[in-house]
Amino acid sequence: PKNQKIKKAEGTIYKTNDLTEDPSYPGGIEQFYKFIGQNFKVPVTPADVKLKGRVYITFVIEKDGALSDFKMLRDIGYGTGDEALRVLKLCPNWIPGKVNGEPVATMYSLPITIQAP
Repeated sequence: PKNQKIKKAEGTIYKTNDLTEDPSYPGGIEQFYKFIGQNFKVPVTPADVKLKGRVYITFVIEKDGALSDFKMLRDIGYGTGDEALRVLKLCPNWIPGKVNGEPVATMYSLPITIQAP
């Protein structure tokens, strides 16, 4: 078939465009953001600082769905990046990405939007 991908060597970390099935959070991405929202504690900031912006993190979704190899690409300060990493480490396993029906490790990146009340 046209969409069939070549399986790479054992230990390879795939990018999402190399997959035949993308990884997904159980229940969908809306449930993932709900999990983040329920567990993320907005860091204490000075009274004149209103946190607003995006934290960008990359991580690997392993073949078993576990998350690993977290890397902070950008945060908005005041510990927001560290808090996002803490919450991701609590995250339940994802459904791994697949190549031709076989689970593979996948590099994933996503923004987490922070908006303090």
